Amino acid sequence: MLKTALRNLLAHKARQIMTVLAVCLGVAFVSGTLVFADSAAEAHRAAASKSFADVAVSVTAKEPPPGAAAHQQTSALDDALARKLAAVPGVAAVRPSADGSAALNAADGTPLRVDPGANPAVGYVPGKDGKDSRYPLAEGRAPTNSGELAVDRGTAAAGHFRIGDTITLATDGPVMTKRLVGIVTTEDTRVTAGGTLALFDKATAQKLFASPGHYTGIDLSAAPGTDQSALSRRVAGVLPADRAEATTGAAQAAQQALYVDTLTRGYEKLPLVFAGVSLFIGSFLIINTFTMLVSRRTREIALLRAIGATRRQVSRSVLLEALVVGLVASAAGFLLGLGIAAVLPGILSTDGNTLPQGPLVIGPRPVVAALGVGVGVTVLAAWLPSRRAAKVAPVEAMRTTDQPPSAQRSRIRGVAGLALLVLGAGVLVSLSGAKDASEKNLQNAMFGCALLVAALIVLAPLLASPMIRLTGRLTSRFGITGHLAQQNALRDPRRTAATAATLLISTALVAGLAVIGNSTGQALDRQAAAGLGADYVISSPPMTGVDPAAVRRVADTSGVRTASAVTDSTLFTGGGVREISGVDPHTVHDVMKLDFVSGSAKELGPGRIAVSSTLARANGVTTGGHLNAALGRNQESRKYTVVGVYKDNPVAHDALGARTEVAHDSYLPGSVQRILVRTDGGAVSKTTEDRLRAAVGNSPLLKVQDREQFVHEAAGTMGNLLTLMYGMLAIGIVIAALGIMNTLAISVAERTREIGALRALGMDRSGIRRMIRLEAVTVAAFGTLLGLAGGLFGAWAVGSLANGAMPQYSLALPWGTLLLVCLLSLTIGALAATIPAHRAAALSPLEAVAEM
Repeated sequence: MLKTALRNLLAHKARQIMTVLAVCLGVAFVSGTLVFADSAAEAHRAAASKSFADVAVSVTAKEPPPGAAAHQQTSALDDALARKLAAVPGVAAVRPSADGSAALNAADGTPLRVDPGANPAVGYVPGKDGKDSRYPLAEGRAPTNSGELAVDRGTAAAGHFRIGDTITLATDGPVMTKRLVGIVTTEDTRVTAGGTLALFDKATAQKLFASPGHYTGIDLSAAPGTDQSALSRRVAGVLPADRAEATTGAAQAAQQALYVDTLTRGYEKLPLVFAGVSLFIGSFLIINTFTMLVSRRTREIALLRAIGATRRQVSRSVLLEALVVGLVASAAGFLLGLGIAAVLPGILSTDGNTLPQGPLVIGPRPVVAALGVGVGVTVLAAWLPSRRAAKVAPVEAMRTTDQPPSAQRSRIRGVAGLALLVLGAGVLVSLSGAKDASEKNLQNAMFGCALLVAALIVLAPLLASPMIRLTGRLTSRFGITGHLAQQNALRDPRRTAATAATLLISTALVAGLAVIGNSTGQALDRQAAAGLGADYVISSPPMTGVDPAAVRRVADTSGVRTASAVTDSTLFTGGGVREISGVDPHTVHDVMKLDFVSGSAKELGPGRIAVSSTLARANGVTTGGHLNAALGRNQESRKYTVVGVYKDNPVAHDALGARTEVAHDSYLPGSVQRILVRTDGGAVSKTTEDRLRAAVGNSPLLKVQDREQFVHEAAGTMGNLLTLMYGMLAIGIVIAALGIMNTLAISVAERTREIGALRALGMDRSGIRRMIRLEAVTVAAFGTLLGLAGGLFGAWAVGSLANGAMPQYSLALPWGTLLLVCLLSLTIGALAATIPAHRAAALSPLEAVAEM
């Protein structure tokens, strides 16, 4: 039986290639993603270790306790402490630093990447040789006064800077301009991962990020043979325990590598999703392939049973074939995965987050995963066909034709399919009125969608005949070839359904996601547009603010009718942490579209707030009632009078208060986070935008957006969903093409006599090719239509949950995308038939005689 299994495998190796390719795709995504993750993590560690190679211990200041004395508010890290640390046994060198963050404008005035964690700004602290070993100079010289600046090579390239250029930048205050005098290189993983680097002279850095004569950190290098942990303990002994702490360089490197790794960890998820989709869809191709091979070898298996082969031996022979196919697919997929791992850093770095470069790290995890996934999926998928093969009786050898499934089996399939359909549809319909996008409801919705897809797969053989007869009205326009194509698809509904299953699943996934994505995107557009009355929004990053003086300059800008400052802060209530916007009651209605259910914003003032409908329901308050809450840094809860309740508004956040009160208790007292601008006649132009940018000093920390840009950014979260959608569509179509090609190849081999007879009766080669292509298109159309029906129904049910969290949500069909899916599916069906059609057309009429 072992020899027989291997002989069968070699005899059908051309058909098994399709199965190998399907599994290979899934294995490649899994192994490639794991290799990429391990390689990226190692590159992060290597880059961080190199950056901290000569740092044995790092000393940093502790946050002063609340209510600390004035002298405790100043950093304890100064030159006196640096000299004391230099005297600690085992310390070879002391290098103090003053670090913070700074955002830069490019040469054309547009802000470079603004992220406090990825925009380090440091003081250039030269050693005895006049150089800072952390930042080797590549061009120019180091900054020596407050008007000079140096950047790294990556920042210079991104901003198109040259030595001598004037650079506009900001830390957390007013805009500064400095002359570029040097370009350095760095191994700082925050910078190599796509951030920017700015270097000041020591005095300027101390003034910006600490205080004159003080530092934010002191790095110590160790004498040869000194243990870092022991040195760290000795250093801690000379530090003021309540104001400074010591950390080993290895721990600092690990912490920085973890930070960068956290930023890029999400990149692993998308490829793994693609891997799961490809393996899930590919499993249907495996089942179909082995089912067809078993069906074609019915007489052979029956003869083996007749001469003494047991059912277990027959089943094992099929599983052995699957094992070999899985091993080959795993090996090929792993090699392809290495290629994927090699190109992923370049693909995922296109958004400005450049990943550290390094050699591929091949550990045991991706190897085991490749074998486990490839072999496991293939053997499991072949298990059902192996059981079917084991049930073949010796009497089957006497039959000359395949037997259709019994009526009882069809009835069982119908009952099971209908039960799954009713259960899945029932779950989804019951959720359609929930209007609550809670985690439990979403899980139930996913469960209902899974039941619905399972029902369609089970019912597909029973639905094949009526649906293909319906689509046959189109193929009949091609004459006898179209009629024969329809009959060929109807010949074995189970095979047709199994072939179409791959397209059914991928189309259902893509159609459902496309509808939800399009509907959500439009809802976000409407939500943002409905809440914004301003023509421009000027905003700052978290924990920073707009210079209050800039508010007056914006208000005085030509063409500006209203400039309303907004201070954003937090509101701690019994229902959790909420966001509150401090506004001017006199101008808020000019820049925000507030729809009050009761009350108004006119009564806002000290101790008086307005709340959103959601916050009002969560806390059981109404206009005139009271809400116990703590505002901003004020830890004490107080009673606020509710002067109005408005419909949820993303621009206004969860609550509205008077800006004077909110700004007073904000974490950044007196700060402004947003300026909402209303122009004369709603004018929006590049000139107006330039004027507003100039009014805020062209600060790279501030974002100036017109209404359309603001709304587009609010809906920008749909980008990842669309990427996922189109990726799954591509995977599904590729695997579906392999399945159609495989099915038609076996079908052509089974119909040699029939095709030869058609040729003998006068059908030319082009007619044969047309017949095979139309058959493929028919199967593709069947799977596509069934998938569209399931996907649209699931999207309707799941989308109704979003309506509870997003009142603007309504079902919006992306007709262009759905039409594209249909056209791609039909096109891929026709293309998949190219090779089988060519082989069928190449058959000679004499082969019909040879087969008789």
